Amino acid sequence: MKTPIPEYLVEVLDGTQDGGEVASYIPELARVNPDRLAAALCMSDGRLYTAGDADTRFTIQSISKPFVYALAVQELGLDEVLKRIGVEPSGETFNSASLDPHTQRPDNPMVNIGAIATHALVRPDATVAERVEHIRAGLSAFAGRELELDLNVCSSELETAFRNLSLAYLVRSVGGFEQDPRGIVEGYTHQCSLLVDARDLAVMAMTLANAGINPVAKERVVDEAVAQQVLSVMTTCGMYDATGDWMTQVGIPAKSGVGGGIIGALPGQVGAAVFSPRLDDVGNSVRGVQAFERFSKDMGMHLLKAPPLSRDVVRRAGVRESNHGPVHAIELQGPLRFSSTERVLRRLQDIPEDTHGVALDLTRVSSVDDVSRRMLMEGLRRLRLEGHPVYFVDPKSAIPDRDLGDGSYPTEAESLDELGLTGLA
Repeated sequence: MKTPIPEYLVEVLDGTQDGGEVASYIPELARVNPDRLAAALCMSDGRLYTAGDADTRFTIQSISKPFVYALAVQELGLDEVLKRIGVEPSGETFNSASLDPHTQRPDNPMVNIGAIATHALVRPDATVAERVEHIRAGLSAFAGRELELDLNVCSSELETAFRNLSLAYLVRSVGGFEQDPRGIVEGYTHQCSLLVDARDLAVMAMTLANAGINPVAKERVVDEAVAQQVLSVMTTCGMYDATGDWMTQVGIPAKSGVGGGIIGALPGQVGAAVFSPRLDDVGNSVRGVQAFERFSKDMGMHLLKAPPLSRDVVRRAGVRESNHGPVHAIELQGPLRFSSTERVLRRLQDIPEDTHGVALDLTRVSSVDDVSRRMLMEGLRRLRLEGHPVYFVDPKSAIPDRDLGDGSYPTEAESLDELGLTGLA
């Protein structure tokens, strides 16, 4: 059987409608083929699905902003970056000459003035060429392959970079960085001129959605906390003046670029990318927005869509006889998150004050986040303090750290049967 997902992507692209204009204010971009159209999805295990002109390369433009922001936060730490760049929506156009009146910081790193300031924070003591190469290597790590520069586009943009130069001088005038503004704009323009295709962008998006680990290379690019910070800012600021409409209608952390690309990163699930050069009035790809609206509606990808309630986390529970007497056996299933683990703790709370053992079976548990691990181990610690022998069945090591906090560990086994338990009473 062939998976229907590629056919679905074709259907989505075919259902989009033409509209808008290419970014004609950049001479080289004004000459691109406006009819190019591509989509790509990257799953958490690195599997890629594509449709349309997925091999067509184009310049990354503003989609570089969240990834360079990630590099800056990774290198300097969030507190240092926040001293120079805020995280609030600007409420103005992407190239507005605007600073926060109180802090004198750019509002966020997703508008041009903030992105220019972000560029300056990366390797601040490096030369222009060294910083450009460092950023190129960093974005290549996100993409899982070596990215190249389109020098023609870069030269074309530099010829008309007067607005960005004025933004750089404005940031420099309030101490936002110490370097020569001309060198910062030169480097920033090189950053925006990196060549990518839809596949690259889907992998880059999934790296953010995968807690900073590239799903194809299986290598960590940035820390989990950094990826979370970047996704947060993308959620509130990634689609310029249309971010509010985007989040209500699509609901996926995203970033667009005037080259025609849009990325979406749904944490833990998928990285998506669409490419179509014609832009709407705020600079977002017209057909790209339409495609993402279909993705969100058809596949339930809205970030705020409520997941199913975790009512079935306890697969089976009851008293079983063992070689050491009766045991309260509890078999769990599915992913453990806060809400589902709260139900497990509620079940553990119902265990009577007797001397029976407690056996917790995680054989069918698919994943456990850090909060659930700590909740679960605290529950088991309290059971031990009440005098219950505790047995732990975790053959897949769903919980890698089993420290109960007092230096003791529960007795482990590969299965409930290995504990000598018979059927449920």
